Amino acid sequence: MLDLELSTGADNVVEQIEKLPADMIAETLQAILVYLQDQNRAVDLIETSDKYQRAGINLDQKAVQDIIRLMSYYFRLAAKSNLSADVLVSKLSKCSSKWSKPTLQLVQQLWAENGALLQAHQDLLTMASIGQLVDIQWKLGMAVSSDSCRSLNSPIISVLMKIANTSGEVSYKSFEMTVPQFQNFYRQFKEMSSVLETV
Repeated sequence: MLDLELSTGADNVVEQIEKLPADMIAETLQAILVYLQDQNRAVDLIETSDKYQRAGINLDQKAVQDIIRLMSYYFRLAAKSNLSADVLVSKLSKCSSKWSKPTLQLVQQLWAENGALLQAHQDLLTMASIGQLVDIQWKLGMAVSSDSCRSLNSPIISVLMKIANTSGEVSYKSFEMTVPQFQNFYRQFKEMSSVLETV
């Protein structure tokens, strides 16, 4: 779906990129690279739009968002496929004929400087395959049948965790605990929280 959207609208997005001065293109691309290395939560769309407006470049937020999406897509593709700066520029040239030579040289330079870091980060994510805890729900009930409870009709905690893996797919993990197990579980989360506050 994204490939189709990029191929049909890439020329328009590249025309918007080409309206920017080289220093703003570099700053925007650098912000995208920092975001993709998980050093920042996101590229701030409103802040970026405001910078463009202050510089006299009239781009609405959708145009700025399209720029961020297009370049994020190609930087991710390059990182996952371990593309060199030359191959990345070649792919960008194929997606649109509207690129100027100086802009492609800028992309090539930035990828040559930062691509290895992003590729290493992608490799680390792939190796670790660590998911992100999106949501956790629990409810208290009475055990009618359970592997972990010795006596039935005792309180049991049912836990449902929603986890997003590194590719963005969401999965659910559920399990049951006795009240003492849940209290221990809670204490461990509380300890993690206090440790994270000191970081």
